[in-house]
Amino acid sequence: MERTRDDTLYPPIEPYESGMLDVGDGNLVYWEVCGNPDGKPALVVHGGPGSGSTPRSRRYFDPDRYRVVLFDQRGCGRSTPHASDPATDMRHNTTAHLIADMERLRDHLNIDRWLLYGGSWGSTLILAYAEEHPERVTEAVIPAVTTTRRSEIDWLYRGAGQLFPEAWAAFRAGVPETNDPAGLVAAYARRMESEDADVRERATADWCAWEDAVLSMEAVPGPPPYGSRPGREQLALVRICSHYFAHGAWLEEGQLLSRAHRLTGIPAALIHGRFDLAGPLITAWELDRAWPDATLTIIDDAGHMGGTETRRAVLAALDGFAGNR
Repeated sequence: MERTRDDTLYPPIEPYESGMLDVGDGNLVYWEVCGNPDGKPALVVHGGPGSGSTPRSRRYFDPDRYRVVLFDQRGCGRSTPHASDPATDMRHNTTAHLIADMERLRDHLNIDRWLLYGGSWGSTLILAYAEEHPERVTEAVIPAVTTTRRSEIDWLYRGAGQLFPEAWAAFRAGVPETNDPAGLVAAYARRMESEDADVRERATADWCAWEDAVLSMEAVPGPPPYGSRPGREQLALVRICSHYFAHGAWLEEGQLLSRAHRLTGIPAALIHGRFDLAGPLITAWELDRAWPDATLTIIDDAGHMGGTETRRAVLAALDGFAGNR
């Protein structure tokens, strides 16, 4: 199928198959498949963590050439139990669990190998999965590269406060029980486990206000990306984000970069905005140097959420890989 312009997404499509996969620990993970049943398999790995998949992601793939799989990671989207419910046990929601879920989904769909696409937190999960199972990955397309090092978390929730001091002061004031600026994420994670619904809702609002402040310089039309989410989705997102980031995503510091040699032989397109304040360019640059088969494209006029040039680069990469089997 052809697009009319090089920055236009493919037309909307609907799944031809979907389901709820039992991944253990009482969790059911929502999945769907669209495009060509005989096409090149590709998995969309959403961000957040806890954002859930979106129909728009389907439109980056040529539906005539790709068999596109989307899923909602544990605790968010249409997966159950939902993290917005305080009774949901977060002990069974870790990076290792998500990697195992992806493998279980691949096996369930009888896919031998697949292309991986996703950015932000999705890129961290892609890298963790690919380094664990390199034989299952054909290519990767990663906009907005992150590896969730503790240094990256510290920048996002403390260092960036140098650019938005008034917003960061409000973010810090949301957890007055801690005197340690480096402990803000853990303090928010504890608040999201409170039995008091008001405490959880206030922490969610404060967290989302800070995230929106960091993205506020990006000229992306529409409402603020965090504060405009429905309440239930906000609660799940902040609970999962704070849970993961308080634990450094259960990764050794720098693990994904130090093990990047395991990705040798996997072609990858890394696409990153030069003024990405949520995930500074240095991480993408370091990953490009560590991954022998990766190519980094820097978009000079884009930030974390991308824009026209980012979209063009992603579409070009996915179109380019579509003929590989």
